[in-house]
Amino acid sequence: MKSISKTLASLLLVSTAGLGALAHAVQDLPGGPAVRQLNLAPPVTRIAQEQHYLHWMMLVICTVIFVGVFAVMFYSIWKHRKSRGARPANFHESVAVEVAWTVVPFIIVILMALPATKVLVAQKDTTNADLTIKATGYQWKWGYDYITGEGEGLAFISTLDSSHRQMSDSGKVADAPPDYLFKVDNPLVVPVGKKIRVITTANDVIHAFMVPAFGIKQDAIPGFVRDTWFRAEKVGDYYGQCAELCGKEHAYMPIHVKVVSAADYTQWVADEKKKAAAKLDDPTKVWTLEALLPRGEKVYAANCAACHQANGKGAGPIKPLDGSAIVKDEDHSKQIQILLKGAAGGAMPSWAQLSDTDLAAVATYTKNAWSNKTGQLVQPAEVLAQRGK
Repeated sequence: MKSISKTLASLLLVSTAGLGALAHAVQDLPGGPAVRQLNLAPPVTRIAQEQHYLHWMMLVICTVIFVGVFAVMFYSIWKHRKSRGARPANFHESVAVEVAWTVVPFIIVILMALPATKVLVAQKDTTNADLTIKATGYQWKWGYDYITGEGEGLAFISTLDSSHRQMSDSGKVADAPPDYLFKVDNPLVVPVGKKIRVITTANDVIHAFMVPAFGIKQDAIPGFVRDTWFRAEKVGDYYGQCAELCGKEHAYMPIHVKVVSAADYTQWVADEKKKAAAKLDDPTKVWTLEALLPRGEKVYAANCAACHQANGKGAGPIKPLDGSAIVKDEDHSKQIQILLKGAAGGAMPSWAQLSDTDLAAVATYTKNAWSNKTGQLVQPAEVLAQRGK
């Protein structure tokens, strides 16, 4: 018996220690779940605020009805109990009672339905959006495509951070960060104060796009397109999860929405477009002169000809490229640095947003166009090596 007691005590001690470690690991996450959270997530959109209001209004009404009905019932039971000699009343088909228990519930339902309907209609009004993003659910990650608005054309996949997955697999979560299982490699970035329409669909099974702080939850169904919207009123990081049981790794499918200022969003879009452009071609690919020249001619016409002229002669303070010593120099780094960083105090802008291949192509074109005819070839790898210098 004593051995059994000792065994139980040991198990209790171990389990308590385990719970203590777990409690240490769980922390509040601003914009996400909180420890001992009893209410809905703090709202950062008008719709979420209206949902909070409805939640409490319905709770108060239901509580009042509950208290009123049971108070009358228990009072009647106590007041008219048999031990006090109470005798039951004998009445039949009371018009007043029939009218009362029909009209009063009807009024209550109308009082509850009107504001709820107003919010529900507002939730589905996705018109006049400033930005439209398609969120595609995959097992088990999210794909984001910026369809319209600033950032149109951007697309990326958002996946749980690999270090968090490793932490989960190991079971060693005592020192887990506050954003444990919510950190992703590519968060969804949106501007504050703008109406964001989110179109949801899925590639495999049913998922659901849910961000509690925004008051949105929309199923993502394969072969169907649904939509929802939000307008975040506060800059910050906000988190959600797939809210539909979508397979064995359902718990590893977080949503991270990063709300930034308008200026920061514009800068983010510019940076992402540079990254996207740089990824279009493999910078390690070795090109031939014949293959690179036509591309360089197009890049030159689209970006350079306005100032340097189609004939490369320049105009006014714009220096000519035809016959330029820097262009004809066998040391390609000088021209590449000008293309990457600009020159003449900004009169020659930086073209670092172009891909390595495009920059190599336009440099190659200028070295071989007009009267230059150097026969020199600039490879994308050379441009890549000069970035950051």
